Amino acid sequence: MTTLLDKPPTDTGEGRSARSLVDAVFRAREISIAGALALLILFTWISNPRFLDDQGVKDLLLNASILVLLAVGQSVVVVTRNIDLSVGSVVGLSAFACGKFVAGTDHGVLTVLLLGAALGVTCGLVSGALVSFGRVPALVVTLGMLYIIQGLDYWWAQGEQISAGDVPDPILSLGSGGVLGVPWLPLIALVLLAATAYFLRSYRSGRELYAIGSNPEAARLAGVPIRRRILGAYAFSGAVAGFAGALWLARFGTVVADNAHGWELTVVSAVVVGGVAITGGTGTVWGAALGALLLTTIGSALIVLKVDAFWQGAITGALLLAAISVDRIVSLRMTAALRKRSARHGNGA
Repeated sequence: MTTLLDKPPTDTGEGRSARSLVDAVFRAREISIAGALALLILFTWISNPRFLDDQGVKDLLLNASILVLLAVGQSVVVVTRNIDLSVGSVVGLSAFACGKFVAGTDHGVLTVLLLGAALGVTCGLVSGALVSFGRVPALVVTLGMLYIIQGLDYWWAQGEQISAGDVPDPILSLGSGGVLGVPWLPLIALVLLAATAYFLRSYRSGRELYAIGSNPEAARLAGVPIRRRILGAYAFSGAVAGFAGALWLARFGTVVADNAHGWELTVVSAVVVGGVAITGGTGTVWGAALGALLLTTIGSALIVLKVDAFWQGAITGALLLAAISVDRIVSLRMTAALRKRSARHGNGA
């Protein structure tokens, strides 16, 4: 990924070299995550061959799908040097609202998915407006939205539970069915992942998100509509979270007010572990998806290996700290390397 616009003022050899260095570092980061994931799967399979039987693979893909979706939406926000801590609560609100809407009816799949996405967009626009136009710190806004949405959800639910028997069969089939043996949910996640990656790489507005995260002041001077782009990033993240809430209903059938409670930190961990810098400007949604798949696989592997579930949180926290440390070290080394190159270029001029 590059952090420059379609027609930057200059494109010197030094600039191209800097971008090549950044791209190479993050490609290596994603390859290392894929390697760690492969080793984890191999070790778990050797310990318990049933881990990779047909049902085991299907469960692994289904369990990762919703987290991958949320990681994609979160990545678009994080590259702008912001964060969205409300995604877990949006999933819970959307899942319960969609369940309430379809309970005892014959509403179709498309209607439910659109409802979930619409609820998510509304939440995302509120957060995005406060961050971009109100200039309130993203951490404060989205943490506040998390508690507001949770409170509304609990007030609305009043302890009520939507059971699978109340949900129309076509919606449940979306969560349990598939094509050629591949479940629908991972296919949906893959399509959204590929579309988002293409947008960020191929469209000017997508690359402007990286420019904002890399250097907001430079982006502003280059004419990037920073407020609109950040608002759009939050709207997208909210839409994905709401959409994921509808898929949560399809996947599990039974929903309550606190579905996906605490997932926001898992989503942020997946994004950062996947190589999207928490300081913005670098990383890819492919890496975030790999991070989500790695964290999900760790959880499944610990269950298969009969390890205490406490260690899943401990391992996730350790991976998050390691990823942030690596980002910082890499950033310092790249800055030093680019300064040396700039000094050599100046001496040779």
